[in-house]
Amino acid sequence: MYGFLLVIMILDGLLLSAVVLMQAGQGGGLASLGGGTTSQVLGGRQATNLLTKMTWWTGGIFMGLALILSLMSAGGGSTGASDVQKRLRETAAPTQAAPPSPIPGLAPSNGPPTGGAANQPSGSATPPAPIQPPPSPTAGGKKP
Repeated sequence: MYGFLLVIMILDGLLLSAVVLMQAGQGGGLASLGGGTTSQVLGGRQATNLLTKMTWWTGGIFMGLALILSLMSAGGGSTGASDVQKRLRETAAPTQAAPPSPIPGLAPSNGPPTGGAANQPSGSATPPAPIQPPPSPTAGGKKP
């Protein structure tokens, strides 16, 4: 049923586009494509009324089908969550959140750093080497 209504809506949209393009607007539109023969064949004023009525009918049908299809895709009594969202909620619910592990080499945030073994990463027996500044560049690459 959904597929059938969707096909009808697509066909109605194409027909609506064609009818709107055939209307004579400020620039004449596609209704004046045949030159002066359009008013002779379709009858001038009657063509405007026919195209206007067709525009209103096809537009109304398009809006009605859009409303019906949106209600059908909502699924009636569902909560609005898709199957993917439901599966993610089921798998993402952890039983207990683990506390974040401290970063090695940083002092705890509740007090000033004390130095010594408290600031060293676990399993390290020697203190980290001090950071040496880079050598200063010399002019012209020559040593003084």
